[in-house]
Formats: sequence, C-alpha cells, structure tokens
Amino acid sequence: MKDVKYLKVGKTVSLRPITDEDTDLIVKWRNNERIRNNFVYRVEFTRQIHEEWLKTKVYTGQVLQMIICENEKNGAPVGSVYFKFNNSEKTEAEYGIFIGEDDAVGKGYGNETALLAVDYAREIGIKKVILRAFSYNTAAIKSYEHAGFLKTEDLKGVECSDGQKSDMILMEKIL
Repeated sequence: MKDVKYLKVGKTVSLRPITDEDTDLIVKWRNNERIRNNFVYRVEFTRQIHEEWLKTKVYTGQVLQMIICENEKNGAPVGSVYFKFNNSEKTEAEYGIFIGEDDAVGKGYGNETALLAVDYAREIGIKKVILRAFSYNTAAIKSYEHAGFLKTEDLKGVECSDGQKSDMILMEKIL
C-alpha cells in the first residue's frame, strides 16, 4: 500500500488508521468462526453494521480503530485493533484486537500489536487500558500478560448474543 501513514511501526507489523475501504475485510474477518467465538457480540456481521460503527464510533472519535499490517507482505492487512474511550478526557479506554487472516495466526503479531498499541496509547494520553477476554482464550491472555496487562477480576457466566455463557476475565494496564 503506497502513501500509507502508519501510526506505529514494529519489527513484523505496523498499525494504520482504519478506512472505509477496510469494510469488506472487517466483515469477512468478523464472520470467521474463530474470531466470532471470541466476541460477546456474535451475530452475523454485515457491511451495514460496520459502516454504522465507523459512522457513530470511529468517525466521532469515541473509538480509535487501526488495521494491523504485515511488514513483510508490503503492508497486507491481517487484523484490527481498537481503543474504545471510556471517558470524555480520553484517558481510559477498552482495548480490543483480532488477527483476521488465518495464515497470520501464531506468528506473534498479536504480541507485537499489543506492545505497539499500548505504546501508542501512552503517546496519545491514555492513562489506563482495560480489556475483557474469555477465560478459554489462553493465547490471547498470554499475549496481554506479555504486554503488561494484569488480571483484575473474574467475570462469571457472561452471556453472549447467541445465548452462550462463558467466563471472562477483566485485565488492565496503567500507563
């Protein structure tokens, strides 16, 4: 991708702002069963749902969403990461991430993205980052711990949009 302005550049991945042109990829990724099962919101993801998210959350500044790009593959998009601001001062945010491309899983991109994202959060004035993870998602939890997140609470029997209930944990990192 030419003329891309990356917000953070790492060894294997870089982060760039999301654009309208990423919609089809986001819809494809969010409908991947591997990804869908790690979200509380599990309904079929549509173009309209994503466009509404962009319009009401990202473009209003309530959410900072970025695309994770592989450095070796000329900036090919492989996933997404976001900060959803929890206060008007934008000093506290919830972190979310997924690696969308199946062939990008297990390469350490999530680990590096977490470090890059936390560094970027610090640069833009975020003081506290929280996240929720299903207890069974041990790879993600390990990645978050690698980035310095600490478990703060067990959330028992969280009900998902498909009616399934699973335990989650709450984690945080003070910056």
